[in-house]
Amino acid sequence: MSKKKKTKKEVKVKITAAKGRPMLHWVGKTPLTTLPVFPAQHIETFDPVKAGNISQNMLFHGDNKEVLAFLLANGYRDKVDLIYIDPPFNTGVDYVRKINLRGVKTEKIQGEKYSYTEQVQYAANWHVDYFMQFLYERLQIAKELLSNNKGIIFIRIDVHFASHLKLLCDEVFGHDSFQNQIVVNIIKKNVTDKGRRTIPHAVDFLLVYFKGNDAEYVNILKKLGKTKPGYWHGMESQGFSGPRKAIIEGKTYYPSPGTHFKFPPNQLDEMYKNSRIRVNPSTGVPEYWVEEKDYLHLDTNWTDIPGYTFTTGYPTENSEKLLNRVIEIGSKPGDLVCDFFIGSGTTAAAAQRLGRRWIGCDINKGAIQTTSKRLQNIINKQIKETKKKQPQLFFDYDGETEFQGPLVEVDPPVSAFAFSVWRVNDYDLQIQHNEVVNLACQHIGIERKKTDSFFDGILGKKLVKIIPFNHPLSPVDLEEIKKELDVRPDEDRAITVVCLGMELAAKAWIDEWNRLRKGKNAVNRIDVIELRSDAKYGGFIKHEPAKAKVKFARKKDTVTVAIEDFISPTIIKRLQQQAGLLKPKINDWRSMVDCVMIDANYDGKVFNICLSDVPEKKNDLVEGHYELADIPKNSNIAVKVIDMLGEEVLITKKV
Repeated sequence: MSKKKKTKKEVKVKITAAKGRPMLHWVGKTPLTTLPVFPAQHIETFDPVKAGNISQNMLFHGDNKEVLAFLLANGYRDKVDLIYIDPPFNTGVDYVRKINLRGVKTEKIQGEKYSYTEQVQYAANWHVDYFMQFLYERLQIAKELLSNNKGIIFIRIDVHFASHLKLLCDEVFGHDSFQNQIVVNIIKKNVTDKGRRTIPHAVDFLLVYFKGNDAEYVNILKKLGKTKPGYWHGMESQGFSGPRKAIIEGKTYYPSPGTHFKFPPNQLDEMYKNSRIRVNPSTGVPEYWVEEKDYLHLDTNWTDIPGYTFTTGYPTENSEKLLNRVIEIGSKPGDLVCDFFIGSGTTAAAAQRLGRRWIGCDINKGAIQTTSKRLQNIINKQIKETKKKQPQLFFDYDGETEFQGPLVEVDPPVSAFAFSVWRVNDYDLQIQHNEVVNLACQHIGIERKKTDSFFDGILGKKLVKIIPFNHPLSPVDLEEIKKELDVRPDEDRAITVVCLGMELAAKAWIDEWNRLRKGKNAVNRIDVIELRSDAKYGGFIKHEPAKAKVKFARKKDTVTVAIEDFISPTIIKRLQQQAGLLKPKINDWRSMVDCVMIDANYDGKVFNICLSDVPEKKNDLVEGHYELADIPKNSNIAVKVIDMLGEEVLITKKV
C-alpha cells in the first residue's frame, strides 16, 4: 500500500473586519478576512560595526500586501508605533526612471520601467473603484500591525482623493479615531492665465488616525524663523473661570468686569517670588512675564516646510523635513516606524537619523536600491560621528560603583547601525523589464507604442502585452488585461500576449475567453507567444548581461580587490539608440557604475556588506580599488557591482 504524500499546509493570517461608520461601497468591494503568507528570503545585510541587530531595521522587496502579511505572521501584529504612507495617488508621473551616467555629460538614459501595477497606480485613469479596493485592503492590514496602545498612522493624499480616503479611514479605523487633516506643500508649477479653468492646487493632505485611546502626539512644537523676545502680558482672561481677585504685596487687585485672572492665588505667589509678576507702573494692572520663545505650538498648517524634494531623482520624493516632523510628533526614540510605499526611502532615512527602528517595503527594485544606498550613507556618517564622542562615566545603582559608558553616544540614540534586505515571493528580476520589452519587440517585430500606458505595441493589427519575465503568465495577468479592455469599450482588436511560459490555469482561462469569441471578426481574441517553447520565436533570451573584471590579491591577512574593468552592454546600447548618429564615448568604466559592495565571507545566500562604496554626489565615481584587513585564508570574497540601470553583477572568489 503506497503512502499518501503529505502536502504543505498553506499559512494564512486572519484580518479583523472593518466595523467603522459610515461604510462606503464601490464596484468590487471585498473585505479581507484572511491573507496567504509567503516566506521572506534574506538577501542582503549592511552591518558595518558587526552589531548583529539587523532585525531592528528591515527593507523588503515585494508587493506590500504580501510583505505586510509576512509581518503579521511573524510577530509584528500590534507592534508598529507609527505608520507613514504616501500611496500612489499622483498623476502624470513618468513611468521610466531617467538616469545620468556618473561624470559624463550625456542626455538622461531610460532606466527600469515601472511594472504594470505601478503604472496603473500612478496613471490618471486609475479607476476609483480599483484605487479604493487597493487602499482598503492595505489599510485593514496596517490597522492590524499598529500598536493597540499608541499606534498612529499618517496618510498623504491629494485633493482628488482626500474625501474618499477620509470616509474609507473612518470605516477602517473608526470615526472617533480621526485626529487631524494637515495641509502639506506640493510643487508649485509655472502656470499662465491663458486657458485657465481651475485654481492650481498648492497643497496635499495628511490624514492622521490614532488606533487606541492611549495614543498621543509627542512633540507639537515647531521652530520659529526668529526668536520671539520675552514681554510683560496682562493677567486678565475671558477664556475660563479663574480667580476674581489677586493679592500682590498685600494689596488686592480686581480684574475688569466680565473677566478673570489667569492664575490661581498659590501660583501667583510662586510667580511673584520668581519675579514673574509685577504691577504695571503706568496702568496699575497686574502683569506676568512671558518667556523668550523660539518655538510655537504646531497646528495643521504645515506649509512652512517643503512637502517634496529632489535629492535622489525619485519623481515623488517626500521631503525629509516633512518626515522629521511626522516622526518627532508621532513617536519616541526606539519606537518602530513603518512605510510600505518606501519609494526613495525618506521615511527610513528620517527614522534612522532620529533614533527610531524602521521597516520599509516597495515593489520596485529601483526603490529598494535607492533606499539601501541612502541608508548606507547615513549609517556610515553616524558611525563617524560616534567615533568623535568620548565615553562617559556612569554610576551603578548603588550610586558609588563607577563604570565606563559605551563609546556610542548620540542624541537621539541610534536604534541600530545596521539593516537587512529581504525579498518576498521572488520579485528579483535577472533582466530589467524595460530591457525585456525592447528585446522582445526587436526579436518578434513588434511596433512599440510608448503612448499607450498599458499595451506595449502592435503586431500586425493586434495589440501586444509583454508579461514580466519574473513569473509565468497567470490568470492574474489576464484579469488585468480584461480590466483594461473593460475601460476601453470601443477597442475591438485582438490581443497577443508575450511571455516566457504559461501556467495551466492561464491556458484554461484563455480557452474559456476565446470560446465566446469565435469567427473571423471576433473581438479581443487572445493568443499567446511562449518564448521558451514557441516554434517560430523560441531561443529568444539573448540578453547580454553586464560584466566586471575583478582582480583579487592577498598579502598576509590583507586582501586587495581591484575592479579593472566593467561593461554594461545595455547602457551602451541604450546610449546608441538615443544618440542617433553621434556615438557615445565613455572613457572611464566607473561612469556606468552606481555603487560597489563587498562581502568578505559570502555564504552564497545572504550578502553581508562589509564594505560599501556609494558616491555621495551624482558626478562622483566609485573608487574601484579596495583593501580588506584581517581576512582569514580561503575566505569567499564577493563583489557586487550595480550599474546605473540597476543591473547587478556578482563576482566571487576564494582568496
